[in-house]
Amino acid sequence: MIKTIIFDLDGTIVDTNELIIQSFMHTLNGITEKTYAREDIIPHMGYALTEQIKFFTGLEQIDDLVVKYRQFNLAKHDELVREFPHVREVLAALQAGGIRMGVATNKMRMTTELGLKLCGLDPFIDVIMTVEDVAQGKPNPEMILKALEQLGANPSETLMVGDSQYDIIAGREAGVGTVGVAWSLKGEVHLRKFEPTYMIHDMRELLDMAGIKRERA
Repeated sequence: MIKTIIFDLDGTIVDTNELIIQSFMHTLNGITEKTYAREDIIPHMGYALTEQIKFFTGLEQIDDLVVKYRQFNLAKHDELVREFPHVREVLAALQAGGIRMGVATNKMRMTTELGLKLCGLDPFIDVIMTVEDVAQGKPNPEMILKALEQLGANPSETLMVGDSQYDIIAGREAGVGTVGVAWSLKGEVHLRKFEPTYMIHDMRELLDMAGIKRERA
């Protein structure tokens, strides 16, 4: 029986895909000999920001680039961010059904809270774990384990829902069930390679998993 659900944020419940892509293209412009296209950036989405910038630039000292990324990302945030279909109604139904929920994300707390609030999702989240709360971000399971501890949750009664391999790996290493979302920008086929416990094509499928009755069209 499922009693707890932990969500990734970007690309899972909040659609920040365009914001992230534009932020990276802005940050990398003029920094590298190679001109990065959207297709180059998408496969690396979901990993920690600093690691991504180091990968794309080959640089170790990237403080100025992190600042450049975050300034652009913040300036464009409200313009480009929105929730995915049915997310708010599903989280409301889960909360009403007694399911405790958390967010585990490789981004900063400030922008995490900003996205949740913009999309009206913050009232449903009991625990937020960000890259600032752990020594290592996903795919390391540390933030999942910390979220479980704060929620007082049993791993066998918990699901980790995400759009990238990092979510699936972290969830599996933490001993929880894993759910891949088919709307992942990386594609369902890619995500299935990492063998999530479940794959959903609609957020409302989570209600069935949690044993909560939903209205059917």
